[in-house]
Order: sequence, then structure tokens, then C-alpha cells
Amino acid sequence: MAPPRIFTSLDELRSAVGTEFGPSDWLEVDQRRIDLFAEATGDHQWIHVDPERAATGPFGTTIAHGYLTLSLVPAFMPRLWRVEGVRMGVNYGVNKVRFPAPVPVGSRLRATAKITEVAEVRDGVQLTTVITIEREGGGERPVCVAESVARFSH
Repeated sequence: MAPPRIFTSLDELRSAVGTEFGPSDWLEVDQRRIDLFAEATGDHQWIHVDPERAATGPFGTTIAHGYLTLSLVPAFMPRLWRVEGVRMGVNYGVNKVRFPAPVPVGSRLRATAKITEVAEVRDGVQLTTVITIEREGGGERPVCVAESVARFSH
């Protein structure tokens, strides 16, 4: 894994459209993380939190919530790139999210990212990045693809 790319100005961000980053290092999704996410969100569906019942289900084990996988984006991004020398950076949202494959408990995930657009906004730029999260040994389908939008101010 390469060290994260550090952008030190909005001008550097503006010139980064099309740049790809990653992959990140691996991050394990264990049952404790799944249970904590269920507790935080109130989503206690058996396929996530009941290992005995899930053993007889379609995946043979518990699987992570799709939104848990998406919530790992902030853990992956600083491992790929970060912005310094700006007044503020905020998560502005997501345009599109898909979960093409499940994340069985014990899976190891990693991410890649590609900056697809940098648009001028009041006091700074809006950055659109496509983040792809894959599972180790998971085949060709990623477990999450998200188009993330962030804003950075002078």
C-alpha cells in the first residue's frame, strides 16, 4: 500500500480529476463491528446479528449491513488521500450508492477511489469521488460503489 496522497491546496485538487488512488490497506469486518452498527442504528435483522439463524440462511453466516459498508468510507479515504491547507472540508453527501455483493462476517475489505469532478462552489470546490470497496477473495463484484461528494473551502 502506498502512503496517502496529500493535497495542500484547492489548485492541486482542481488538477486531480481522473486521478486514481489505492488500494488501501485491508480492514476486517468482524461480528463485534456488525453488532455495534446494529446497536447504533436499531437495525437488528437476523441476517446481521443472529449467527445461529444466519448459518441456515442464504449466505451461511451473518453479513454486514450495506450501510455499515458505506459507513467505512471515512475510514478508508484518509488512507488514500487527504487535503491539508484548506480552511474546512465537509462531507456534502452521496449521489449514488450500490451494494453489488454481500460482506460475510470476517471479511477483509479495502478501497480504491477516483476523483471524477471538481466544481467551483462558493468559497471553494466541490469534489466528486467514486469509491469502490472490494472484499478479499470476493471475486469480480465489489461490495460497495459510492459516488461521494465533499466540499473544501479556502
